[in-house]
Amino acid sequence: MVVTLQHYLAVAAILFTIGVFGIFVNRKNVIIILMSIELILLSVNINFVAFSAYLNDVSGQVMAMFVLTVAAAEAAVGLAILVTFFRNRGDIAVDHASVMKG
Repeated sequence: MVVTLQHYLAVAAILFTIGVFGIFVNRKNVIIILMSIELILLSVNINFVAFSAYLNDVSGQVMAMFVLTVAAAEAAVGLAILVTFFRNRGDIAVDHASVMKG
């Protein structure tokens, strides 16, 4: 069995659907929301790399590296905000996030 472009697109579509589903279903837990965003970014990276390999062009792979950089920064900043929020409130419920207005 040969893995084709359609296989990669199907996997990316499944990951994207799981990520969107995770955001809409679970609005209480911030960590699960961040993990769902990471799944969405992973599906975009799979698409970039799959089309890059299919078209024999490295621009998709370069773009995937930029997306990985943004995802790492998003995870670091998001976790820093969560740690600060947990220290101030004692929990990480999304419903209480409006209290942290500055």
